[in-house]
Amino acid sequence: MYDGAAGEMIRPFTVSTGRTRPTAQFDLLTLVLATGRRPAGSQGPDHVRVLGLCDRPVSVAEIAAHIRLPAVVTKVLLADLVACGALTARAPAAVSAGAASRTDRALLEAVLHGLRQRL
Repeated sequence: MYDGAAGEMIRPFTVSTGRTRPTAQFDLLTLVLATGRRPAGSQGPDHVRVLGLCDRPVSVAEIAAHIRLPAVVTKVLLADLVACGALTARAPAAVSAGAASRTDRALLEAVLHGLRQRL
């Protein structure tokens, strides 16, 4: 269904076929990357969109923003693609205590800059 003002009106649970928990562990900063391997089974259009975004390492949060779906639904789609070997996932690197303050500030400034551009 499509509403001109609202855009596509599809419930998120239909994208994930009713699943609300991914089969793999992801947080919003987990990086995913396409392996070049195509899924053997038929995947939906949202899986294809996700794969198209993963030609470079990209975070779960970034993918969710691009495909305009809730993070939990995005994680279910990503888990499907990891399970079939089309994506690899890597947890964010741990930051040492001494570098944490520099990294946190830089990250927060980058997020602030991104938000200002969107508003």
